[in-house]
Amino acid sequence: MARIATTHEDLDVYQRCFDLAGQIFELTGSFPKEERYALTDQIRRSSRSVCANLAEAWRKRRYRGAFIAKLSDVEAELAETQVWLSFADRCGYLDSTVGDRLRTSYDSAIRTVVNMILRADDWLLPPP
Repeated sequence: MARIATTHEDLDVYQRCFDLAGQIFELTGSFPKEERYALTDQIRRSSRSVCANLAEAWRKRRYRGAFIAKLSDVEAELAETQVWLSFADRCGYLDSTVGDRLRTSYDSAIRTVVNMILRADDWLLPPP
């Protein structure tokens, strides 16, 4: 039996993305120093922003439009993270199999978030 989410931390997509952000943090520690304020900061920021925006979306479930808008932000941050992963891969900072695995994991998260958007009414709280 599936457990009903009572907080954003209960969401499978949140847990997966939190883990991915941790993996990215670890991997980017070996990026060149000259990338510290460019690629490293950008990929860390976008991967963490996914989780923060999921938490915000969870708290906006009373308002359909606000909920969907915040989930759209989540989808955008997921895609942005994929772009930074592609740059890291292209620059040779990531093993290509690691980069592929991470991008595939982000694809899965995007599908989940898109399904949440398409089924937003299933997630909404009753009006106040």
